Amino acid sequence: MKTDYQLILASASPRRKELLAGLNIPFEVRLIDGIDETYPPELPTDEVPLYISQKKAAAYKANISPHTIVLTADTVVVCNEQILGKPIDEADARRMLQMLSGKTHRVITGVTLLVEGHSKSFSVATDVSFKPLSATEIDYYIRTFKPFDKAGAYGIQEWIGYIGVTAINGSYFNVMGLPVQRIYEELRTYFT
Repeated sequence: MKTDYQLILASASPRRKELLAGLNIPFEVRLIDGIDETYPPELPTDEVPLYISQKKAAAYKANISPHTIVLTADTVVVCNEQILGKPIDEADARRMLQMLSGKTHRVITGVTLLVEGHSKSFSVATDVSFKPLSATEIDYYIRTFKPFDKAGAYGIQEWIGYIGVTAINGSYFNVMGLPVQRIYEELRTYFT
């Protein structure tokens, strides 16, 4: 895909960087520290990642130059209508994984593509099912992989995904944090 735009990934996530690089489109990472990622408590859970991606994009609006696209994203894990963010410690990670054990949950990523003068936002949802996880499996995963930087306390591309995920309905890459197929289609449609 050839474009006259410079693509900026506004994310510190190594997984998002790796996934976007897989599209073989040149980009660079630029970060603004201290962006407020809070959301109104009455906001429906399915709308939270889109709201936060738009909030992140708004922080870049003043510094955007012509022929630049800023890509922002936010991913949440939703189980029993509760948002599971990044765990604060081992006990929190254990609580989250116990909640996901034997159930199907949703992973939702909100994405905003910001250009000078306008933006395009969308969200992608994927349903993920886990087998019942034993306490030993959960403890091993937490001790070995330390999933404290991952929403829902797990990375599907890690050991817990290999042994625990029984079904996926939707984009695997969305569960990793970036729906690259949809991003490719949006960039191809609007920016080539």
